[in-house]
Amino acid sequence: MNPVWGITLKGMEALRVEVEAEITGGLFAISIVGLPDTAVRESKERVRAALRSLGLSVRGRVAVNLAPADLPKEGAILDLPIALGIAGAMGSIPEVPRAIFLGELALDGRLRGVRGAVGAAILARDTGIPLFVPADNADEVSLVEGCEAWGAESLGDVIAFLRGEKKLIPVVPAVPEAKPPIADPDFADIRGQSGAKRALEIAAAGHHNILFTGAPGSGKTLLARALRGILPPLSRDEFLEAALVRSTLGIPFDRGMHPPFRTVHHTASIVSICGGGATLRPGEVSLAHRGVLFLDEFPEFRRDLLEALRQPLEDGRITVSRASGSVVYPCRVLLVAACNPCPCGWDGDPVERCTCSATERERYRRKISGPILDRIDLHLAVPRLLPEELVAVESEGGEPSAAIAARVRKAREIQRERWAGTGFTCNAELPERLVKRSLSLSPDVRPFLASMAERLRLSGRGISRVLKVSRTIADLAGSRDVEVPHVAEALAYRDGGEKR
Repeated sequence: MNPVWGITLKGMEALRVEVEAEITGGLFAISIVGLPDTAVRESKERVRAALRSLGLSVRGRVAVNLAPADLPKEGAILDLPIALGIAGAMGSIPEVPRAIFLGELALDGRLRGVRGAVGAAILARDTGIPLFVPADNADEVSLVEGCEAWGAESLGDVIAFLRGEKKLIPVVPAVPEAKPPIADPDFADIRGQSGAKRALEIAAAGHHNILFTGAPGSGKTLLARALRGILPPLSRDEFLEAALVRSTLGIPFDRGMHPPFRTVHHTASIVSICGGGATLRPGEVSLAHRGVLFLDEFPEFRRDLLEALRQPLEDGRITVSRASGSVVYPCRVLLVAACNPCPCGWDGDPVERCTCSATERERYRRKISGPILDRIDLHLAVPRLLPEELVAVESEGGEPSAAIAARVRKAREIQRERWAGTGFTCNAELPERLVKRSLSLSPDVRPFLASMAERLRLSGRGISRVLKVSRTIADLAGSRDVEVPHVAEALAYRDGGEKR
């Protein structure tokens, strides 16, 4: 009897596992070896009941080996291949074909969906091996082009297929829906805040990180949520990257190609945001890959947590290392952070009076380190609207999100064409080696930037980020070269951070 192939997960990567089964005489017992975790060891009860529901009673001593033996196996994903391995050892099914099987078994033989189906589909496609998955995972698998797969409702369906008694429905490749996102709220519904709206347009066009500073009620959270309505849809490859991360956790996802938007509370732990734990699971920063990570009340997050985000924000990936091993997760995110100017929130407000001492204000501002601020491209003060402005029914919010989204999509298309072949899709992703060499700067930009960098005390990273933002502003304007006005606007957003 050939071994039955299943998978286990190491981070997002699906690794092939060979399942071997042997039955000998004696009292009934099932033993599973090969570094199984608790869920895998408990599969023997699910497998036995599922086989019994089909009239296949397991007797004798059953030994199940999961190879390679030194690779940890986790989850209920191996239920189906273990059941097929035992059924093959009993002589109840013919030779199992060269294929990958995955699925969790119910006691009555039904197949439940499992996490990691996208990774399994990528492994099956790359190795040219067919894949059998629960029907609940068929939608995920259909996203992977070139994967030959079938969906099954139960263990009985799979066994009947192997016996030639039944046909399974093949998984048909599907293209994600590229519908425009629903703008909620719409930019036209937000009164005033033209500066913040402009900054969000730049952030969406170039995938730049942004920090809002303003008093309570100034609309920081509302503006952050409105960003979803102007983000361009993901490409097919980007969508698959985001789906792979979510599939690793078994999280359902929308079939639309909208970028993810993750909001994190300031009480979150480092593991929940950066990833880790016993099974090295991805965190919120990876679930927001190719989308937005919104951190409200930014200074209230733990200092060590914010410092842990420094390298991921720079590299676009995060390495999670524990005693059990290490995995690398993608985390190319657009960070949107919001904070108050002081502990009470009213520093600089035209109506309310700030009650904080100078020491309290300084301590509050020092909660966010300079290196973290240096990794945020756009720093913007969000003023609170006056009461008469808020109650003015006849006032309009300006351009709708649809008009802004159209400009953003056009700017992203320009960037995709410019950086085609480099592995980058937007200006914020550019490494240092490409920034000053490939941005088409006009002759007047370098002396102007040199004088302003000295005045604003910009670091080397700060200068690079100003140039990237300038390139995005030029793309929005349809300009081939980066001109001095584009750099001046980008510098204004860095200067906003110095006055925070």
